[in-house]
Amino acid sequence: MSARRGQRQRPRAKSPHAQRGIALLVAILLVALGTIIAAAVAYENVMTARRGTATFALDQALLIGEGAEALAAYGLRQIKTNTRGSASQDIYVGQGWDKPYGPLEVVPGVMLTAGLEDAQGRFNLNNLVRPDDSPDPVQIAAFTKLLEIVGLEPKWAGFVVDWIDMDIAPSNPDGAEDSVYMGQTPPYRTANRYITSTTELLALPGFGADRYKRLAPYLSTLPYGTQLNVCTADPVVLDAFGPPGVNQYSTDVEQFTKNRAAAGGCFPTMATFRTGVAAAGQPPVQGTPQVQGGVQGGVQGGGTGSNQPFGTTSQYFRLTSFITIGSAEFNLYSLLYQDGTGAVRPIQRSFTPD
Repeated sequence: MSARRGQRQRPRAKSPHAQRGIALLVAILLVALGTIIAAAVAYENVMTARRGTATFALDQALLIGEGAEALAAYGLRQIKTNTRGSASQDIYVGQGWDKPYGPLEVVPGVMLTAGLEDAQGRFNLNNLVRPDDSPDPVQIAAFTKLLEIVGLEPKWAGFVVDWIDMDIAPSNPDGAEDSVYMGQTPPYRTANRYITSTTELLALPGFGADRYKRLAPYLSTLPYGTQLNVCTADPVVLDAFGPPGVNQYSTDVEQFTKNRAAAGGCFPTMATFRTGVAAAGQPPVQGTPQVQGGVQGGVQGGGTGSNQPFGTTSQYFRLTSFITIGSAEFNLYSLLYQDGTGAVRPIQRSFTPD
């Protein structure tokens, strides 16, 4: 009995079929693990290559954008040279600087399209508040009418003034200071300085993207005191300085564009524009002297040396460069400043429109 009992307790060897099953399972696990590792390595290699390609393309796009800036600077210098010593040194539509450039194949697979715009043809938000922190009534009246023309509430003029001025008390019932902004989620404070980008309007409580899209095409953020060039100004901006309820230029924008293109010079003339400004009860030379040089409104440059809010020349130009490299697309927005000698230099660059 004891011998039999010992035989029963002896472990039996596994069958060949069971051993083959375990070996197959281990092999499957090793293959799966190897596949995962290989896929991870291949993915990382591909992503590294893509990052390198993207970095190279971005560097290449920046260089091409700088080349577009150089071309724009050359064109502006030529215009300055051609008008130097002449009776009129006006900057107006039709001189050639406003013509779009391209599309041009810079090198195989790389395309450039560029366009130059007179930044002084837009309403300058920083002109709303003088350097002594007092509101400019002429500019405020014009901005209020501009808001009405594009279908927005006039109260936003007070909001922008309080966003710029350095005090902490609302300038009027429609204004807003820290007491309002600290109640937002998340809370924040007013800038209390000149605006560096028109997108700061999105920080106004309740302003929103829809209002911004309607107003942004007519706005700029240049140094305080920068003149509005009536020769290149948008018809909506021109009407903003006119009498209340009277829209002389923006009623038929298409006809206005044709008249400006056929004028062969400044359109409207300064005399015609001043007549409309006088009818609005706004003296054409009202304002404080412009700050010379320094940094105002987030961009660096010199002043025009005039205390008149309107003029027929320009120093600030906005260059839009659209660059395509293969399937990648890049936009570069450059603010160019031309000084009295004709020299042009970029003073601000951005990858977004405003």
